[in-house]
Amino acid sequence: MKKNFILILSFVLLAIGACSSDDEVAQANAVAFASTSLNLSAESTPIEIKFASPTASAGSLTLTVTETAVANGTDFSTTPAIVANTVVVPFDKNVSSVSFTFKKLKEAIEGEVKNVVFTISSVSINSVISENKSIQVNFNETASLGNALAPGVGGPTQPNQVFVDLSSGKMTAVPRVSWDLGFASGTDFRVIINHTVKMSAKQTTSTNIDEVQAEDATMIFNQGTGSITQVDDPAGDITKTAIASISATDSENKVYVINMGSNPATVAPAIGNEGTANGSSRGWKKVRILRSGNDYKVQYADIAATTHDEITITKNAAYNFTFLSLLDKKTVSVEPQKAQWDISFTSFTNTTNFGTGLVPYNFADFVLNNVKGGSKTYQVLTTSFTYDAFTLANVDNTKFTDDQRNIGSNWRGTTGGTDANGNPVSLFVARTDRFFVVKDPAGNVYKVRFTAGVNAAGERGNPTFQYAILK
Repeated sequence: MKKNFILILSFVLLAIGACSSDDEVAQANAVAFASTSLNLSAESTPIEIKFASPTASAGSLTLTVTETAVANGTDFSTTPAIVANTVVVPFDKNVSSVSFTFKKLKEAIEGEVKNVVFTISSVSINSVISENKSIQVNFNETASLGNALAPGVGGPTQPNQVFVDLSSGKMTAVPRVSWDLGFASGTDFRVIINHTVKMSAKQTTSTNIDEVQAEDATMIFNQGTGSITQVDDPAGDITKTAIASISATDSENKVYVINMGSNPATVAPAIGNEGTANGSSRGWKKVRILRSGNDYKVQYADIAATTHDEITITKNAAYNFTFLSLLDKKTVSVEPQKAQWDISFTSFTNTTNFGTGLVPYNFADFVLNNVKGGSKTYQVLTTSFTYDAFTLANVDNTKFTDDQRNIGSNWRGTTGGTDANGNPVSLFVARTDRFFVVKDPAGNVYKVRFTAGVNAAGERGNPTFQYAILK
């Protein structure tokens, strides 16, 4: 950059010299920014402007200011101060450079583009403004200090799963029924089923995708029914999926019958209840999954079909999974990139015990952490620490685990009650005796507490929470 600056000024001076006469007219100086861009790393930063030769007299430079997603006095300030979108920078006689100070008052939150462009518009002494007449000052991204958010899961039927990135405050809502299978992007060949719609998968003995299969009532799970071998490990262990690891040997990859689960209810349930899986059946499919080099080859059809469709799924290392809709017959966008979300709000296939052992069970109002992308969580009871007093020094790293359910349903509870007419209702509460610690994939640590799960009318599926970064 220094060589380029000297070369630019040399051409300017040569041009000025060629145009000069012998009449002792003062030769114009040349002025330019020392660089054309600057990434802020400190709170206060000097910004340098250079002259080609020492100034013949004292004077001043006038700079115009262009702001992008920032405001003077709120996000930044300068010395000398900005007045009417200009900065006047004085300089003394016989100096080769001058500077003004840029002070950053607010960081750019991750994902934001914030910058200020300064442009030399005039010089009070005889000077030529060189090519480096502007500099763009960029705010470096940093993690959000905290916020209060309301993930839009969509009310008591909770039609959406919402992915939240705490460091940027960004929330991504996706219809739960938009996908059916997720294909892992890692070195293992693993496939997950949609854990938000009561889906299950059962291996057959066949390798012929065109062989007719039948519905299997034992795959439908309700209170006390179903098999935990037909759903993915609820803790999120990718080695414990209902569909076995896809073998490099084709003959080892069997056909699976897929119970596609249930749609969200189309009619809102009674106040205090949820309708995440009270809609119509999503039907049945059969799939056979093979390897194709480093990709997946998926054969799929209705269970009574004697022909099938086929699609190749390519791994994408930027994401935990590539998602496929068997109903729409195409890949679909679901999760953000694996390092760009921390927790998600959804209904979820967990397990519970009704007295005869663990069975799959649909939980509404569930919160998962992105364990596969590197996000971990643990719970803190207020009998040990209050939310306000909890600091980074109080974080116990030994409590972070690889279980994606560490928040799960622990943040809320339901109790029985009656409405104004004496009818029984389920009263939903956000627990106030606990909060959670979340470490994101970048290593930022936050404390998170849930403030509500219902709206003013008492309808579920309206979660709110607040969080703050720990430093």
